[in-house]
Amino acid sequence: MATELIGWAAAAILIATIGRQVYTQWRDGTTAGVSKWLFVGQVSASIGFIVYSWLLRELVFVATNVVMLLTALLGQHIYLRNQRKMRRLGPLQGQKSHILRGVEPLEPPC
Repeated sequence: MATELIGWAAAAILIATIGRQVYTQWRDGTTAGVSKWLFVGQVSASIGFIVYSWLLRELVFVATNVVMLLTALLGQHIYLRNQRKMRRLGPLQGQKSHILRGVEPLEPPC
């Protein structure tokens, strides 16, 4: 039982970490620093690990990788949405994300 708790704790940490990345990407409305290949790789790996874990009858890893797959699909959706948004903005594409969220930066002191 203690061994399984270690697996569930590790799964929770992994999901929280990836979930935070996807949330930050959604909140900032930008694709800066994120590659579409991150999500392609995550989807591929998650599917492979789901099958592998299922064959081993490891419920901890089946559940974790199903959530990771859903997170990857959500992340890819947000990435593509933000990319379309950046293309529409044109010259603002290289600007900081605070501009995209409608927050004005502080004026530098004179």
